Amino acid sequence: MILCCGEALIDMLPATAADGSACFAPCPGGAVFNTAIALGRLGVPCGLAAGLSSDMFGQRLLEALEASHVSTAGCVISARPSTLAFVTLEHGEARYAFYDENTAGRMLAPKDLPQPGASVTALFFGGISLACEPAAEAFEALALQSHAERLVMLDPNIRPAFITGETRYRRRLDRMLAVSDIVKLSEDDLGWLLPGAEPATDKLARIQAMGPPLVLLTRGSKGAAALLPGGDIVQVPARPAPAAASGAGDTVGAGDTFNAGFLAALAPDGQASKRTARSLTPKAAEAALHHGAAVAAVTVSRSGANPPWQHELDL
Repeated sequence: MILCCGEALIDMLPATAADGSACFAPCPGGAVFNTAIALGRLGVPCGLAAGLSSDMFGQRLLEALEASHVSTAGCVISARPSTLAFVTLEHGEARYAFYDENTAGRMLAPKDLPQPGASVTALFFGGISLACEPAAEAFEALALQSHAERLVMLDPNIRPAFITGETRYRRRLDRMLAVSDIVKLSEDDLGWLLPGAEPATDKLARIQAMGPPLVLLTRGSKGAAALLPGGDIVQVPARPAPAAASGAGDTVGAGDTFNAGFLAALAPDGQASKRTARSLTPKAAEAALHHGAAVAAVTVSRSGANPPWQHELDL
């Protein structure tokens, strides 16, 4: 199975109350949580390792995981509050304000996380859980302890406004890049990691030289690309989003869902391996990129992070 390691939180999404006033609606979310939910809905055996609260929001997160067939055996439950992320939309693009002090997710220590069992063949890391100590230290330790035997995928999903210790955070990402087999970056992530006007292809090569043999780049409406272990670059166009019956749609969870679609194409049975990532052919990479884009397109057509079930895909 694939174990997704990182935050689960409540997205407070813009909404309209019955009297027409503006309000926020709570929805389960978090970058790593979204990837786990998407994998579960695609039929891929998976689980979540995270700190969850016993409060009403934490209960809602647990119910959402179980409804999408995601194992919660790796979750650590405490009485600390749930993390909240208030979302605003600018031309359909999501912007976030996080409330995360002393929360169940943030206060995880390395000793709290259970060790992956023999059934776990791949680990996925990312999101704000890598920026906030002590949880960030716990997830880094898990990656460093597990990478020799298991595939590691990393999507840092960088939120600059949320980073309080940039030097520590950059060093942590460097160490995790060095042990990752697959790294997925957005254009914004790539620009933050490697500032400057250097071509994206050169920047991807620099990231690859740090350790990960397979580097993915998502470019929104411009599609996605992969730099393969042998140096080949494969590109695919974006998949048009299906029309939403309500007219709603945003980019919340799009990249997280792309990750799940890519992994599902590589390992539909959840048995992802380091060998698979390190020997990926251009044809297989193109198919996985297309699948990631198709799954993400459905999420973009909906309000919030609401990944599709396998039966909803028309590939």
